[in-house]
Amino acid sequence: MENRLVVSSSPHLHSGVSTREIMLDVLIALSPAAVASVLLFGWRAAAVILVCVASCMASEYLSAIVLKRPQTVGDLSAVVTGVLLAFNLPATIPFWQAAIGSVAAIVVVKQMFGGIGHNFVNPALIGRIVMMASFPSDMNNWVTPLQGRMVDGLASATPLESMAQGEMAYSYQQLLVGIRPGSLGETCIIALLLGGAYLVVRRVISPAIPLVYIGTVFILTWIAGENPLIHVLSGGLVLGAVFMATDYATSPINTAGKVVYAIGCGLLTVLIRIYGSLAEGVSFAIVIMNVLVPLIERATRPLPFGEERRFAIWQKK
Repeated sequence: MENRLVVSSSPHLHSGVSTREIMLDVLIALSPAAVASVLLFGWRAAAVILVCVASCMASEYLSAIVLKRPQTVGDLSAVVTGVLLAFNLPATIPFWQAAIGSVAAIVVVKQMFGGIGHNFVNPALIGRIVMMASFPSDMNNWVTPLQGRMVDGLASATPLESMAQGEMAYSYQQLLVGIRPGSLGETCIIALLLGGAYLVVRRVISPAIPLVYIGTVFILTWIAGENPLIHVLSGGLVLGAVFMATDYATSPINTAGKVVYAIGCGLLTVLIRIYGSLAEGVSFAIVIMNVLVPLIERATRPLPFGEERRFAIWQKK
């Protein structure tokens, strides 16, 4: 009976890598940016990260009890969501607001849709968008790193806001190391690239989405007459491209789908940045493309031999 035929749904083969191991790799990749945020913004950066992580873990634990589901707080996915949400917040954000965003990310976006792997948009980004709509003034209270290490840091404009006003007070070197206002985890580009390289080497993510996403923004801003390097090194582009656009549950599986998805993210980011009322567009671009992922996968999926592709992607066979 060793070669008996087993009738079951896919997957039939297991890679041997658990969700916890993948999330641990992501946390290791996020650690350089976390350390950089504390060095740049002081003790409050660490406090915001801890509040978000603790709120996400508590929300995961309690929601699993209320919904009578298996406990998943130990797979570290809630910890990753908490860190990513904190990375999208300013250092001056009130702790209670960070907790509300964490609850929205875990309970509303993740658990109400079935838990890990069932969410159709990135939980951390929705948590940020909810906070932007609910607390706009606090979510746009940026401080200058090193000068704003305490709560009463000096408020200043981000590079994207400065560029929209026809000014640029930051050099490329400052943008690379993070000496500019912005969210906790987005400023130090070097730290984010180190984390991204680790994930690629560990084969946790494919480099297709980050490279195509960032490349699309670079090319389109250059065509539009903007400074492409400033657009790439400013805002949350690198953070979003490496750590959030590559989320397994909300991004395409096949390579062609990844390319289409990443181009769409880049196009929407540029349109929002240049022609929208917001200086930043990464969060909204990724969330919009998350919603379109099922259509992208249907249009770009590999076809069995002899089958013709249908142009109406919504049409059932």
